[in-house]
Amino acid sequence: MTDLYILRHAIAAPAERTRRGVPDRERELTQEGRRKLKGVARAFRAMGPSVDLILSSPYVRARETAELVAKTLGIMDRIRLSEHLTPDGDPARLLQQLFQIRGPLGGVLLVGHDLHLQRLVSTLLTGGTGLQFTLKRAGLCKLTLPRLEPGRCATLEWLLTPRQMIAMW
Repeated sequence: MTDLYILRHAIAAPAERTRRGVPDRERELTQEGRRKLKGVARAFRAMGPSVDLILSSPYVRARETAELVAKTLGIMDRIRLSEHLTPDGDPARLLQQLFQIRGPLGGVLLVGHDLHLQRLVSTLLTGGTGLQFTLKRAGLCKLTLPRLEPGRCATLEWLLTPRQMIAMW
């Protein structure tokens, strides 16, 4: 059984910056984004998750999100980057990447971007990409998977907004 935690990156600099010469993949988290994410990370730690691996988009805002959570959990050495978690990433290739990791994976935290993560979660829950739901910035959900495979193979355990997480802890 694998616990799959899905975390959308925290609040980042506005996309308009890309028009002023800052590439989209270089947008950083804002101060507000960092502040809220610290509360989410502390709440996540209080939940007591077992996280064997953090797989993150290499985009700066996602990487910064993954690093802050990893630091809070005390597992900085467990971060890996994946191009399959970028906004244009392919959920099927992401799952293939997870299959290729040696050793048992009890808990995996995926850090990425809105629409890509929605497609991934939808695919794992329904077998298709049409499931509509909102994953807020720094929002977190937990799926359980008896086996990692493309298509319908997961159960949604919970889906929480940053406000809900911070209020609980």
